[in-house]
Amino acid sequence: MDLFSTATREQLLHDLFVAYYDARRNKRNTHNALAFEMHYESNLIHLCDEIFNRNYQPQRSIVFIVNKPVKREVFATDFCDRIIHHLIFNYISPVFEKQFINDSYSCRKGKGTHFGIKRVNHFIRSCSENYHKDCYILKIDIQGYFMSIDRSLCYEMVKQPVVKNTGKITGDIEIILYLIRKTIFNDPVNGCIFRSEMSEWEGLPASKSLFHAGKNKGLPIGNLTSQLFANIYLDKFDHFMKQQMKLKYYGRYVDDIVLVHPDQNYLKSLIPGTREYLKKELMLQLHPLKIYLQHYTKGVVFLGALIKPYRIYIGNRTKGNFYTAIDRHNEIARGHKPTKEERSKFLSSMNSYLGIMKHYKTYKLIKRMLFKNLSAWWWNYVFLKGGIAKFILKQEYK
Repeated sequence: MDLFSTATREQLLHDLFVAYYDARRNKRNTHNALAFEMHYESNLIHLCDEIFNRNYQPQRSIVFIVNKPVKREVFATDFCDRIIHHLIFNYISPVFEKQFINDSYSCRKGKGTHFGIKRVNHFIRSCSENYHKDCYILKIDIQGYFMSIDRSLCYEMVKQPVVKNTGKITGDIEIILYLIRKTIFNDPVNGCIFRSEMSEWEGLPASKSLFHAGKNKGLPIGNLTSQLFANIYLDKFDHFMKQQMKLKYYGRYVDDIVLVHPDQNYLKSLIPGTREYLKKELMLQLHPLKIYLQHYTKGVVFLGALIKPYRIYIGNRTKGNFYTAIDRHNEIARGHKPTKEERSKFLSSMNSYLGIMKHYKTYKLIKRMLFKNLSAWWWNYVFLKGGIAKFILKQEYK
């Protein structure tokens, strides 16, 4: 092995350690993560050798159905593959950060759902000149987006900017492209392990399942790389809408797309051209039943929030899920004294919802939900800190 190869391998091993620490964040207590952590140094060295010698193969995925916030199919990758996903993300995301428009919000540092909601609220205020003039909102999305992504086209969209910016990427370009190919063209359906009963797939549209995706189509929902690649796949469309269509007020989170304009007819005229562009350039279908065009005073639901003039409310879906979570925890407290694990899950669940809802006009709603609906049994174990900002265990506080 020459000096160049040795240096490349050492750099790869260093980058794998960084990716490992990223991957285990918030996943440290999972079975796969704990098994890997027992001998993580030797496991990372082995993984490094596999990559360096081009012997790396993605492991079998676990597939299951989740029903919250909506019913969808999830392929959970092995922890080892999760490390690879973080490795790829760390290598190439800086390149695409410079390429993305400001108003694509998914899977980006400093962006996310709350940023997207605030931006759309800003679009409406600005376009309507602080609610004094007419403006209209067009919201569209793509039918079965993740399952419709063409893998070959996706790979080229990722590859070209990476190759063009080789000098700005710290890792070995051939290794990076090798891992990207392995990840994009890996079909998680092959040899997958089912953790949900087959009956759970009943009612799930074929357009939302990889089992019904066409040949060489679809990316699994839930993977970090899938989120990044899905953002890259629609980046060309973002630039088309901003530069070719001259849209000042345009935002996108994954495939949820919002346009704001003072002319309702102009927005309506964009729909056929948008549909044609998606089909011709990206092999995607505009969802025919999810086209929303209304005056701003009617409000718009975007990323779990209802945006109306002067105020933003939490969406009914999130509100309903919070009520459901309260009922579930009430059943536990009525049946027996909650265990340490159950109390920990209560804190995690309740504080997660409180963290989401603090961004919106929800103070009275939270008070009503907690003080009228939460079982009195729970107040023996917890209290609220910072007004109604966070639950704390009484025992831990002492």
